[in-house]
Amino acid sequence: MKTSIFSLFFAVTIAVSAQAADGMVDIESTFTVKETADRMEHILKEKGMTVFNRIDHAQGAGNVGVELRDTELLVFGNPKVGSPLMKCRQSVAIDLPQKALIWQDEENKVWISYNEPGYLAKRHDITGCEEVISKIEQALAGMATSAAKE
Repeated sequence: MKTSIFSLFFAVTIAVSAQAADGMVDIESTFTVKETADRMEHILKEKGMTVFNRIDHAQGAGNVGVELRDTELLVFGNPKVGSPLMKCRQSVAIDLPQKALIWQDEENKVWISYNEPGYLAKRHDITGCEEVISKIEQALAGMATSAAKE
């Protein structure tokens, strides 16, 4: 039984890794890019986050004659969350504020992607802040999943 569970876990991990870039979390959405971005923005504000910017990359590309599938980027954060992380390792500030990319792939599936906090901890050699990283992981996963699913 343990072997089959391990095999299933390994197969799922390989499948997810093939879709996701290193250090990225991808959550499939049941909504359009605009609807997903609207939902995510609403949830972020509801949770006390500041949405610093919302960038429509497809519109920007269209302005210069480049066709791009729907792609929006939300830039958001909260000093109560980011500051303790920066105190642990100041270099993580290059990756803050957080970003959520909402995009449509070549098969017309919509995704919310964001930097995996554990990857940022590894990238910046953050130690002694496991509790902060864990809280950020849980918060991001919860907000992205709520924005992507009914």
